[in-house]
Amino acid sequence: MSERQVRDLLYAQVARIGKAVSSPKRLELIELLAQEEKSVEQLASGAEISVKLASAHLKELRMAHLVEARREGKNVYYRLAGDAVADFLVTIRTLAEDRLLELRAALANLAEHLHDLTPMSREEILNLARRGEVMVLDVRPETEYAAGHIPYAQSMPLSEVQKRLADLPRDKPVVAYCRGPFCLMAKEAVEYLNRQGYRAIRLEDGVAEWRAHGLPVEINP
Repeated sequence: MSERQVRDLLYAQVARIGKAVSSPKRLELIELLAQEEKSVEQLASGAEISVKLASAHLKELRMAHLVEARREGKNVYYRLAGDAVADFLVTIRTLAEDRLLELRAALANLAEHLHDLTPMSREEILNLARRGEVMVLDVRPETEYAAGHIPYAQSMPLSEVQKRLADLPRDKPVVAYCRGPFCLMAKEAVEYLNRQGYRAIRLEDGVAEWRAHGLPVEINP
């Protein structure tokens, strides 16, 4: 095999990853799996696509060794092949935000109320939460919280926020987060809490972003 053929082969193998993540829905499926292992049906529901289409996308991701699957009875469950896959999603999304004006504009619309975004660094949030000076709120489903969450965060799924207002402090900020910068659950929670008179701000990070920056993640036993 010539040197040219070897190089073509090497680049072709790397390109398999690019091909596997070339679909917006596959990127969304990776984001969902960065939260926890999920069944095909759960992934289809989360991405708002059919089970058949979700299965097709997952097959492509599996062929590129980005996800793994296991069968339990009649159900098939998928998980990321490793933390490096979640890190890759964070990296490619960060690059897109840096290079694409359209993405920055879309994110600016998502954060239309800039005062709702936390001005604090990740390390500062962690230190304040450790000292009990802020309350970090994880508004994802409880199973995702159990699979991995920011230290000192408390689980309060978005659907429960309205019913559990009495559990929230009025004398210190509430920092809410969900699945990352594209997730709307934390935005909805913050807007609702601010209307109710709480001091609520949104953390754009999800667990994948938090871990990608070298910060600790806790897992419930």
